[in-house]
Amino acid sequence: MSIQKNIISASPHVHSGKASKTVMYDVVIALIPAFLVSIYVFGIPALITTAVAVISCLLFEYGIQRFIMKTSTSITDGSALITGLLLAFNLPSSIPLWMIVIGSLVAIGVAKLSFGGLGFNIFNPAIVGRVFLLVSFPVQMTSWPSATPGAFPLTDAVSGATPLGIVKEGLMYGETMSALATKIPTNIELFLGSTGGSLGEMSVLALLLGGVYLLIRKVISWHIPVAMLGSMALFSGAFWLYDPTMYASPMFHVLAGGAVLGAFFMATDMVTSPMTTKAMLVFAAMIGIITMVIRMFGVYPEGVSFAILIMNAFVPLLNKVLKPKRFGTKITAKFV
Repeated sequence: MSIQKNIISASPHVHSGKASKTVMYDVVIALIPAFLVSIYVFGIPALITTAVAVISCLLFEYGIQRFIMKTSTSITDGSALITGLLLAFNLPSSIPLWMIVIGSLVAIGVAKLSFGGLGFNIFNPAIVGRVFLLVSFPVQMTSWPSATPGAFPLTDAVSGATPLGIVKEGLMYGETMSALATKIPTNIELFLGSTGGSLGEMSVLALLLGGVYLLIRKVISWHIPVAMLGSMALFSGAFWLYDPTMYASPMFHVLAGGAVLGAFFMATDMVTSPMTTKAMLVFAAMIGIITMVIRMFGVYPEGVSFAILIMNAFVPLLNKVLKPKRFGTKITAKFV
């Protein structure tokens, strides 16, 4: 008599005809428009930065699983590839290559495999790698090459501040938003992509194209992106209405920095985001609020990465508190 073995893999458990590998490569496809824009804006350095991050993540995943954990390797499932891409998207194109390798090691070795691999990690690996580099090498991580569209190769890049950095520094030294308006890109420029910053901050349009693709393919739902960007707009909009001379508009905050990248590609990570709709909405809304608190009142001009990591830690609690009632649960009704 043969015994059938049922193998239960790590979460997330979603009823779908898609394999995990299919979902991962859908995300890779969705990142292609933003990747092409980054190459157009920053030239060959953007391609090199991305290649080093991807190759490092793949090699570390293979090496750690093969020689340290002594388990079967999973570099073909697409997760390490996505980690490398997202890590690169959170880096300036001028960062030294050896720092990218260190960031990849932290992302794969510490944030992912030390927890047991895909499905077991509680923090987004790419964001962990990015935050580690930011805390360890703040100068290199905040030296942003100015955008030079069509530069092939980009050899003599001029370092410049990001739009968020310009606003942060200007307000700190007493300038008003009216005076800063001439120093920062317009909303159209932010939307199309011609500003300084990390590789994944170049074009909101390109990121939205990828986000729409993921929505159509049902890889993600609308709840997290809409709740996160909506809470950012509402929180910043309240301060902007109170004093538009000292606070940037909500449209600027939504379009600038890593807001759209975080909303569609990092906060929606299936492993590190909640499972229920209510939990997703609370999770994303808190990411938006924490992001704005850091941007407006913190030391750093950007707060998306920190906000996502903080809320990653609350995911188990949100899943427990906001889980739906079990089928068959008795509900006591009150009659007046």
